[in-house]
Amino acid sequence: MRIVVLCLLPLLLVSACTTLTLKPVNYAWPVESVLKADAKGMVEEQRYMISFNIKPLMFEETKDSTKAENAEIRLIRDLQGYFFVTAKGFKNVYVFAPGEGSLKLEKKIMILEKGLDAPAFNQRSPYIQLLDGKEKPRRLTKDGILEEGKS
Repeated sequence: MRIVVLCLLPLLLVSACTTLTLKPVNYAWPVESVLKADAKGMVEEQRYMISFNIKPLMFEETKDSTKAENAEIRLIRDLQGYFFVTAKGFKNVYVFAPGEGSLKLEKKIMILEKGLDAPAFNQRSPYIQLLDGKEKPRRLTKDGILEEGKS
């Protein structure tokens, strides 16, 4: 009996130390959010409870953070929880990973050298679709533009 208890004890201790993991998890937002910055450069999405300052993003894209006030950005989240951000006139789509009280730039995806005219995101799992007027739709992942024929 003593041997059985000694053998079961480590199993009980190990099982008590494991972390509860719930999966799979789908973080995707069904539609994009169009957010307008306030005078301080803050955008806020009430539905998903996220807010952040876009001044550093505006400076990265335009080299002028004063353009943040009243700027409209487009934001969507993919299956894995990455945030895709762009705006009219941007040349790039920015991919951010959520952090502890932050959004960390993971990838800057060059889209059009002349800048986007009328960008819009769609959720097309497992990728994010970027539309821009008459331009060919692009399929985006956290790693960049997904080539046609690949998924």
